[in-house]
Order: sequence, then structure tokens, then C-alpha cells
Amino acid sequence: MTTTEAGAGAPSVAVAEDVVTDHDRGVHGYHKQKDEHLKRLRRIEGQIRGLQRMVDEDVYCIDILTQVSASTKALQSFALQLLEEHLRHCVADAAVKGGDEIEAKVEEATKAIGRLLRT
Repeated sequence: MTTTEAGAGAPSVAVAEDVVTDHDRGVHGYHKQKDEHLKRLRRIEGQIRGLQRMVDEDVYCIDILTQVSASTKALQSFALQLLEEHLRHCVADAAVKGGDEIEAKVEEATKAIGRLLRT
């Protein structure tokens, strides 16, 4: 582990250059929950197919909108779980390594949160 020099008055940041983590091996935060995530996405896919069927069968607009809302909430819930796993795994991995990598991962996560909030 090395220490980088910071500007005047700024604390030094420890950088773990020799640390190899799961993230380096291509293992992502959702890896342990992959089967559960796939099952959840298939259920959401079924909801979307149900929407198509409702339109095809000329179901009342409000009933379709109710299902759209349920599908949207399901996707948002999935996204929130994935984001939590990203923070716990990928961002935490970058924090262990320190340096510029943590700044990049925090910025990446912040942008992802911004995209989720705009939807």
C-alpha cells in the first residue's frame, strides 16, 4: 500500500495498489443474487406481456394504466436493489483501493441515481 501526496493542507490518501478484489475478477455486485434477479425480471417481463394482451383485447384504459404503474414500480424496485448491490460491492471495492478509483465510482453511482430519479 502506498500513500499519495495531496495538495497543501489536504490529507494524504492511502492507495492499495496491490489489492485484487472480486471486481477485478469480473464479479459484479449482483452476482450472488443473479438467479433471484433473473426470476424477478421474468416476472416483470410477464407483466409487460400482460400489458400487450390488455391492449390487444381492448381493455379499459384505466385498467391498463394500473398495470403500467405496477410494472413501473417493479422495475424501480429492481433498479434500487441493483443500485444497493453496486454501492455495497463496486463502490466499496473502489474505496478499498482508494485514489482516483473511488472518485470515479462515486461519480458513476451519482449519475446512475440521477437517471433513476428522472424516470
